[in-house]
Amino acid sequence: MSVAAAEKQPVTGAGPFNGILTWIDERYPLVATWKTHLSEYYAPKNFNFWYYFGSLSLFVLVIQIVTGLWLTMDYKADAEKAFASVEHIMREVPWGWWMRYMHSTGASALFICVYLHMFRAMLYGSYRKPRELLWIIGMLIFLCLMAGSFFGYLLPWGQMSYWGAQAIVNLYDAIPIIGPDLALWIRGDYVVSDATLNRFFAFHVAGVPLALLGLVAVHLVALHEVGSNNPDGIEIKKVKDPKTGIPLDGIPFHPYYTVKDLFGVAVFLTVYFAIVFFAPALGGYFLEDNNFVPADPLKTPPHIQPLWYFTPYYSILRAITENFMSVIAAGTVGMALLIIGSVKSRAVRGATAVIAVVLLEGYFTFDPKVWGVVLFGVSVVIFFLLPWLDRSPAKSIRYRGPIYKVALALFVIAFLLLGYLGTQPVTAVNTLLAQIATAVYFAFFFLMPWYTRMDRCKPEPKRVT
Repeated sequence: MSVAAAEKQPVTGAGPFNGILTWIDERYPLVATWKTHLSEYYAPKNFNFWYYFGSLSLFVLVIQIVTGLWLTMDYKADAEKAFASVEHIMREVPWGWWMRYMHSTGASALFICVYLHMFRAMLYGSYRKPRELLWIIGMLIFLCLMAGSFFGYLLPWGQMSYWGAQAIVNLYDAIPIIGPDLALWIRGDYVVSDATLNRFFAFHVAGVPLALLGLVAVHLVALHEVGSNNPDGIEIKKVKDPKTGIPLDGIPFHPYYTVKDLFGVAVFLTVYFAIVFFAPALGGYFLEDNNFVPADPLKTPPHIQPLWYFTPYYSILRAITENFMSVIAAGTVGMALLIIGSVKSRAVRGATAVIAVVLLEGYFTFDPKVWGVVLFGVSVVIFFLLPWLDRSPAKSIRYRGPIYKVALALFVIAFLLLGYLGTQPVTAVNTLLAQIATAVYFAFFFLMPWYTRMDRCKPEPKRVT
């Protein structure tokens, strides 16, 4: 009997719900879906600690959708009533404070899980062939999360959320030609106002979640099509049992990894609820003090900063000063010479020289603020290129050479330093540190084709260890 024919057979065996399952399975591939994505989806048997964060990201996303839906029942998307409605939820709605703190803590928890999930991919080369499309879909999810968090940040209508949104939207004014019109379209008005609040609310509760759910579903389907990566970077599909066709180094995702993930969820919930109940603001990193003050368009806070998960990119934006443009220009020249010296194609050499000249002209023509906005965007979008920038013969950091290990360590330090500096006021020392960290951040990506190729890697094993 073929596999397709077997999947269409009715569910057999005793059980109180057998008849219902049989009726559903005749009309929808319930059992086949269960087998494909859980009980007969074979994952590598050597998953470790870092593989908790994919499932945890999905779990926290569900928490965010459920708590967000609950909050919309009492929230008023009105500039005159928004702050009061949040206070009403916190003080008068039964368990409203709990839902609000679950949602605010969940936003930070989601980004922690996603950042660690991305770091695991960088450790073990999970973006490499054949998972390039999987990585791109994952990065689209990341962009949607950033957009959803940005739109939601304005909704409490507190001082920091109001002025933070004002500062971020005003960045678009710096874009030549289309900037002012783009900023006006985002705000829906000439300043952040009731129109802005309404459209941000619509995007936060409907537009972004719909896109997120679709992308997450596509991400999971793509993952189960190419199979999960593992700490050794070995493709388990290459070594199968000749009789059953089952990977020799694979085990069913259910029940083995569902139980493992449930343990991870239990540990996560312990930490999560400890923060929700005892430190929901977490020293101002999860909820700023100024956001407990109603928005006042006439009174600017002394220090405007975004939430912590945006601060690395915000630091890059602030690091681009007139003096730093000469460093960027020197880096562009060095990068162009490196490409020209290592590529044989005349067309590529010529295109590189032309692009370098155009960029150098632009560096000293447009305001540094423009290039701050550009690098702010490039610092996020450049992750999409990782599958093609990485030329190492080995996927996993276990078998890579010392150069990549040092480069990744420096990148992590630079990222954390940028995140910290984004929470601090602008000073000469902080700006200098942010510029150094920005240079390290971009060097990690732009120099990757060369240092990953010249790195001395160990031979990969044929089977997972």
